[in-house]
Amino acid sequence: MNKLPFANKELGQHFLRDQKVIDSITSDWSSECDAIIEIGPGPAILSRNLANIGKPYYVIEKDSRFKELLIEIMPEDNILITDALKVDWQQYLAQRKLKDKKIWLVSNLPYNVGTVLFTQFLQISNIQYMTLMFQKEVGDKTYMREEKNSMNGLLFLSLNYFNSKRLLKVSPGCFAPPPKVDSVVVSYDRKVDPEISTKDFSKLNHFTRLLFSMKRKQIQSVLKSAYPIEKITIALDICNIESNLRAETLNFKQVRELFKALN
Repeated sequence: MNKLPFANKELGQHFLRDQKVIDSITSDWSSECDAIIEIGPGPAILSRNLANIGKPYYVIEKDSRFKELLIEIMPEDNILITDALKVDWQQYLAQRKLKDKKIWLVSNLPYNVGTVLFTQFLQISNIQYMTLMFQKEVGDKTYMREEKNSMNGLLFLSLNYFNSKRLLKVSPGCFAPPPKVDSVVVSYDRKVDPEISTKDFSKLNHFTRLLFSMKRKQIQSVLKSAYPIEKITIALDICNIESNLRAETLNFKQVRELFKALN
């Protein structure tokens, strides 16, 4: 691999340099997708493999330093230099005629905005597949592990919209410069008919943020800031949930039914 450029700490840049990890990420959904979008390609580390798949391939990159590198392997019109957080996704997909395509989203997510971007991606129904690298502590909250999960808002949102699994764990030594924490790559496949649709995402996101905002407090105490106590009592009874439980002890079905009962 060529010498890597200077990493911008303000943008949370850590450049992947392990070829086995690169190959694993770039082959995840390569056969199933119709088109590929990569967020934050940086110095084209994953991009060369992704471009060689032979499907429509687009990138969104905030750091303008990398445009010249990317132009070497893809059409300039397929490169958008901007902050992914500011993208109007419906407009972006429509302009590139991707709204009827099964899109595979690939990204080594910057640690400082990984959760925010992931929450944004959940809402974009055109994204059928995702292969995302996170800081391990964050990524582990987005899929069911063999050991018991404590339920949390990010996990519930992820499980509602996607089937997900860990693809691989990535050690700091696989990057330059090495981060101070382990990373994890997670693979996602969007559910055809989620229990709670994307049109209700805003309401659901607000609910889960509230429900899991105070881990040590009992569910009834947490919810009473937003709902009448009578409504909470009825909803908990319908869902067969004890009022003195903590939200992290609930399972997916219980959170889903509680949301429905209160909304």
